[in-house]
Amino acid sequence: MSPEAVVVEVDGRELRLSNLEKVLYPETGFTKRDVIDYYARIAEVMLPHIWDRPVTFKRYPHGVDEKFFFEKHVPKHAPTWLRTATVSRSSKSRAGGEGDIEYAVLSDRPALVWAANLASLEFHVPQWEVGDGKDLPKPADLLVFDLDPGDGTTIVECCGVAALLGEELGRDGVVAKTSGSKGLQLYLRLHPGVSDSNALAHEVARKLERDHPDAVVSNMKKDLRRGKVLIDWSQNNPIKTTIAVYSLRARPRPTVSTPVTWDEIDACAASGRADDLVFEAADVLARVGELGDLFEVPPLP
Repeated sequence: MSPEAVVVEVDGRELRLSNLEKVLYPETGFTKRDVIDYYARIAEVMLPHIWDRPVTFKRYPHGVDEKFFFEKHVPKHAPTWLRTATVSRSSKSRAGGEGDIEYAVLSDRPALVWAANLASLEFHVPQWEVGDGKDLPKPADLLVFDLDPGDGTTIVECCGVAALLGEELGRDGVVAKTSGSKGLQLYLRLHPGVSDSNALAHEVARKLERDHPDAVVSNMKKDLRRGKVLIDWSQNNPIKTTIAVYSLRARPRPTVSTPVTWDEIDACAASGRADDLVFEAADVLARVGELGDLFEVPPLP
């Protein structure tokens, strides 16, 4: 065994962890050990939201300032106990390509720690669950509106657009989280009978754009976004993924996609201070200790 590696037991599973002192966030000195520690501690509230969803890893083996890569296929060296799900890409109406992809499904703390040890800083998941594992991808159970600030705007303007979406959809059925980067994301639960969640989200985004053309854009063209907030409805496509709640982001500092309350959204919109909704790993652990999990998507009425 490499002198840089240690063997630890996590909830009854033996894991080999390596390069723990490697700095992955140079600006703050946040190491791989810190990344693993964060995910081990946040697992209790993170796992219920991802445990039945296939995960795409965004890996930064040399830190956030260096090259990264997305990993969809389960690595060959994955432990035999890791849960997986195979998604067919044989139909253009589904995943749009040929061949199958065997994804990891992080259903417990050992799996999350194993993935963090791969320098998987970010975890991205779709809006559908694996369920019985047949005929994947399944219909979506969640609808997401990804609010992306264009040039000249920040999360402050996203909070204003979130308020408009809250009026349209009803705040009681919607939960929000920061993207951990620049934007904000709103989620609500879908009725099982909804067959095309992407079209539904697009329809809502276009309505907001018609009603508030100075603040909202639904077209993906970047030259249309200046001074406005893009409501990215396309994240509901079954082959798309969105940053998982409580995931770290590969930013200069170890920021996190963090659940926020409507009161916090309103306060940020009123104050104009974008930093009010920036949370790093230590902040999130403290918030969870004080407030618990704020990302409970309400059940359908």
